[in-house]
Amino acid sequence: MENEFVLFWVKRCAQLQSVQLMRGNATTALPQLRQSLLSWYDQNRRDLPWRKTRDAYRVWVSEIMLQQTRVAAVLPRYENFLERFSSVEKLAKAREASVLAEWSGLGYYRRARNLHAAARVVARAGAFPQNAEAWRELPGIGRYTAAAVSSIASNEPVAVLDGNVERVLLRLHGKLGTSAQRWRAAQKLLDHTRPGDFNQSMMELGAMVCVPGQPICSQCPIQRFCQTRGRGISISRKPRQQKREIAYCLAQSNGSVRLVRRPKSATLMPSMWELPHCAKTSDSDTVLFSIRHSITNTDYTVRVIQRGSPLRTPGLWVKAARAEQLPLTGLARKILCKAGIIL
Repeated sequence: MENEFVLFWVKRCAQLQSVQLMRGNATTALPQLRQSLLSWYDQNRRDLPWRKTRDAYRVWVSEIMLQQTRVAAVLPRYENFLERFSSVEKLAKAREASVLAEWSGLGYYRRARNLHAAARVVARAGAFPQNAEAWRELPGIGRYTAAAVSSIASNEPVAVLDGNVERVLLRLHGKLGTSAQRWRAAQKLLDHTRPGDFNQSMMELGAMVCVPGQPICSQCPIQRFCQTRGRGISISRKPRQQKREIAYCLAQSNGSVRLVRRPKSATLMPSMWELPHCAKTSDSDTVLFSIRHSITNTDYTVRVIQRGSPLRTPGLWVKAARAEQLPLTGLARKILCKAGIIL
């Protein structure tokens, strides 16, 4: 009975400390939370190339690439993109087709188009925006991206709110209410001496520890400040993935491959190059291989078909060396790499 009583008061004190923090009356608790989180981040953050710079251009490119895209997919493309377009001026002068070609594989190509358009605005101005409000004037930059870039590159004390940060805040508070209230909660929590690092620490915590489903509370540096400890909170889940089967034709001749270009008026991936779609197959067709490919909430099983007669395949003949320089769709690039046609 005595042990149960002690355990009850230990839990009760932790709850009271959390409530005190969230009500804004704890002048000591907030600095402690910030320091605990930043210390954890300094020791445990992933070694990512965009975290080694405060250069506005490089930070900006990374944030655009990371929108709706996994870190693992961004890592190889980030370095290649910066090698091709090493400055905002070089990006501004590039042809859109070249930008899309270098972006190939990352998906959501409107991001690349907006990045290119914004680079031209910055190049004409001769300077990068100096605060989040000014960043939001550029094409393709919303509130989150503006705050992320400005806090990291310019040390502006402005908080970010993405899915990871929102999940951390929701568990810390137990409930948050409207979007405006969530932004205010993030701003209130922000460390003004290291805003860029604090924003990244909140995102890192959500990505690595305070994960959807079952958070790893035993590894959380701010567990003692949390009202829920990950329990009893309904986190919105992604819609169930749909499954579909599709087929594409792979036709080769004399070092060339058959490709088609999507119309400029296409809703998705306009002007991008891809393999011809196989609406129907025949007995003379051969299945070369199958791959898996995901787009938003759909998982595709893609069969790659070799036509018995390449003349029945629509499109244009494109030299393999040139194909690698074209703005290919991510799926087309994946198929051509698998076939050994491009690297």
